[in-house]
Amino acid sequence: MVPLRDNNPTRITPFVTYVIIALNIVVFLHELRLGPELNAFFRLWAVVPQDLTASFRGEPTALPHPAWITLFTSQFLHGGILHIAGNMLFLWVFGNNIEDKLGHVKYLVFYLSCGALAALSQWFFNINSDIPSLGASGAIAGVMGAYIIRFPKAEVLTLVPLGFFWWTVNLPAVFFLGFWFAQQAFNSVASLNAPMNMGGVAYWAHAGGFVFGALLGPLMGLFDDDRSRR
Repeated sequence: MVPLRDNNPTRITPFVTYVIIALNIVVFLHELRLGPELNAFFRLWAVVPQDLTASFRGEPTALPHPAWITLFTSQFLHGGILHIAGNMLFLWVFGNNIEDKLGHVKYLVFYLSCGALAALSQWFFNINSDIPSLGASGAIAGVMGAYIIRFPKAEVLTLVPLGFFWWTVNLPAVFFLGFWFAQQAFNSVASLNAPMNMGGVAYWAHAGGFVFGALLGPLMGLFDDDRSRR
């Protein structure tokens, strides 16, 4: 299912969401220029679990910077056009309302924190993997986790593929996002039996980001309508 838009108006211009989307696009365009150097770029700025593990243990790594920095830089990297297109679409649909409720500064802190915690969730189950982990999915999952508890009844215009036919339907956010989370949680558990050094979707980052978003959102003022939005 693909979200097209929600029926949830905002009272502010979501500048931070727009800037995050723009930065992701700029970085992706840079990736397209790298050619054969792209893999080295990923290993430098994406989360490589074995490097992060070595750093936590106080062991040296080949990185020219502290490994923890990749918990944030990896959030702006993507592995292909469908990867970034899907992520930015979800952020476009759901991010503005969370920015509206938290305010610009808190929203930025919330977004980056969810992304870092999501990356740590993935790392926890693959601490010795040498496969780079990257993408905005974990941070956006955090936005979705906050959205489902703040706006469960908001309707999401959803594109549903049925074979060769496509149709649209308005679904409650609690159903759309709940179904999405159930998929990620199921696949997270199923991935425990996968070989450690096989690539694929970072399901633990998705599920972890969603849970942390649902927890952090209220702590940062998600339900406080009287706060300043500055």
